[in-house]
Amino acid sequence: MAEQHTPRSLIVTLYGAYGRERPGPLPVAELIRLLAVLGVDAPSVRSSVSRLKRRGLLVSGRTDQGAAGYALSEDARQLLDDGDRRIYARTSPELSEGWVLAVFSVPESERHKRHLLRSRLSRLGFGSAAPGVWIAPARLYEEARHTLRRLQLDPYVELFRGEHLGFAPTAEAAARWWDLTAIAKQHEQFLDLHEPVLRGWESREDTPPEEAYRDYLTALDSWRRLPYADPGLPEALLPQGWPGGRSAEVFARLHARLRDAGAEFVDTARGA
Repeated sequence: MAEQHTPRSLIVTLYGAYGRERPGPLPVAELIRLLAVLGVDAPSVRSSVSRLKRRGLLVSGRTDQGAAGYALSEDARQLLDDGDRRIYARTSPELSEGWVLAVFSVPESERHKRHLLRSRLSRLGFGSAAPGVWIAPARLYEEARHTLRRLQLDPYVELFRGEHLGFAPTAEAAARWWDLTAIAKQHEQFLDLHEPVLRGWESREDTPPEEAYRDYLTALDSWRRLPYADPGLPEALLPQGWPGGRSAEVFARLHARLRDAGAEFVDTARGA
């Protein structure tokens, strides 16, 4: 099964994994070297960086040596910090933690923002409870607040905390709010691709930095989308045999095995 990794996504993943640790911008030449290992050519890197700059995620600058480079914007840092809480989370919420509700109303004259709101809430992991009413586990409140403010959508939305009081059982209702079958399929696809990679690494004793970097960054690029498709529902609401815990474990073990060795390769590329 082939897996698609876009240059833009890989660049964001690279900055998230290794770019926040260093002061100043990341030189363009270094980005090109690091992305070449993943099969991305220089023109694709440059065009993707330009798009990320236009979106306000990267800002241009000069390194101490005078080389052209790009650093994360403050919005991008907030986005990645919020993402870390999902990507590296190892616990599921308890049902008693409750829910966050997003209720929005958009004037007819700005109806194009309805689609933007629905799309953004869906990408944050919210499920649709009713027209204009979206729901997610309460722990997603802070990230939702940051995102809606960053996109200047907060004037149209009210956020509430609460609990589900019926009338359908909460597990039955959750199965309507989210497409759990589609989410489970995404977990299974991740496992199909990356569980064999984990077995391969755990069967060997060496950890060559370049190989570790390549396998870790592609696994992270795949995994970081999943905690957004999957809102992380309490275990009591999930179907029997839910694959999410297994895929989270596979990623956690890949992270533990490969992340630091990959950082060695990034440091080597920096000095090249």
